[in-house]
Amino acid sequence: MGPVVTLRAPLAFAALRLRVTGWPSSLHCPSVTTPSPAPSPSRRDGAATRQKLLRAGLELFTTVGFRATTTPEIAARAGVAEGTIYRHFSGKEDLLIAAYHEAQRWGLELVKAPDGDKALSPRERLLGVAKRLVSAGESDPAMTRMLLRRREQGYLDDSAREAARAFREALQHVVASGKSDGLVRPGPADLWTSVWLALVAFAAERVSAKEWSPDHPQVALTLEAAWDAISSAGKEKA
Repeated sequence: MGPVVTLRAPLAFAALRLRVTGWPSSLHCPSVTTPSPAPSPSRRDGAATRQKLLRAGLELFTTVGFRATTTPEIAARAGVAEGTIYRHFSGKEDLLIAAYHEAQRWGLELVKAPDGDKALSPRERLLGVAKRLVSAGESDPAMTRMLLRRREQGYLDDSAREAARAFREALQHVVASGKSDGLVRPGPADLWTSVWLALVAFAAERVSAKEWSPDHPQVALTLEAAWDAISSAGKEKA
């Protein structure tokens, strides 16, 4: 029995040391990478439901109007129970703010020039933005209206106003570059940005209402007028 005892003691000590100190430095402990778990079905379903509610809010707020829209109408448009709204948003105003945020982010992506547009003149870049907004008026009228309208400003929070400011500042940057090149008339760049955007929004609204198609002659005239209203050449014509 003596030899058995002397053999087990070192083994027990080594096992204890391994539990306390971890792997000896002379041994390599293989690293194991745990893959990120895939989103659970319930999480995916929750995200899809939130998007349905956002889309329903966009469509109703920009047609019926925010104040006239009720939560039962939003739920019916989204195909969910009314109580589901409150699992994703604290109320109708919270849904409006989220929809407004999404529209401003979407608009910012429209303004950001693709790599090929960076070599274009400010006039050509603005024309490209205008055409994208007008085309969006046909393909996604609700999103276009939410981006360009200012009817629900009183219900927005600071973060929503900041998102709107980012969209307008991206446009203003293009206008300011035109001023630097002598293409835009003297005066505040934010003023000329507002003038240009008002005319483009008018064309986009007509397209959203299906009064004009994107290739309607009046669209081209309106977009041309938007540039003439802010260009230094337009000032000379006047």
